[in-house]
Amino acid sequence: METNTATELDLRSLSALVYEDLKRRLNEGSLRPGQFIDLSALGRELGMSRTPLRDALIRLELEGFVRAYPRRGVMVRALDLADIRDIYQILGALEASAAVKAEGRFGSEDADRMDQLVATMEKTLASDDFADFYAANLAFHDVYLDLSDNRDLVRTVRTLKERLYDFPRRTSFVKEWELASAAEHVEIAARFRAADFQAAATCIRDVHWSYEAQERFIRKYYFASGGSTGADR
Repeated sequence: METNTATELDLRSLSALVYEDLKRRLNEGSLRPGQFIDLSALGRELGMSRTPLRDALIRLELEGFVRAYPRRGVMVRALDLADIRDIYQILGALEASAAVKAEGRFGSEDADRMDQLVATMEKTLASDDFADFYAANLAFHDVYLDLSDNRDLVRTVRTLKERLYDFPRRTSFVKEWELASAAEHVEIAARFRAADFQAAATCIRDVHWSYEAQERFIRKYYFASGGSTGADR
């Protein structure tokens, strides 16, 4: 029994390592959307059996990063407009829920932290430093997400953001969009500081994560180079 348990723990650890390695490759762009993954070559490169590799790919498929096709293999999924629309709707609903639930937990130090991050976002935009803007943007939302005791909600939000922005991580950005986003963060922060959590949630759901409100920027950011904009999967 102890041997079996140890083996299961080893396999889970190996699977986690493979999962993180595949996520790194997705982020760096060495695994590209639309590309089929050579499982045999990957297994040889990592020096691992099929079991941890399979388990990692199952997890990635559940999270939406890859798709398995019978008799064809596993392909890295490409985002299309339908995916982005759905992700925005989910993120809006989940983050709005977290904002409402922050009542009674959100304090003045949290409001100060939001204001500091907004200032960082504005500063980084002035110098066209998108990497630091992106980091400050994520940290801003984490102020209220970290107050949530619903870990599944927080984990889902972070996974969906990885799909949007780390698939792979882009080095260019649409400055007009980020300037508008920074202004939205100012508004959200003001509503949190006023302890109007419902109003903050409304802004998060109906403006910041509204596909309809952001569609013109989404098309520029994701599809300006002529990529697919198909509404159907």
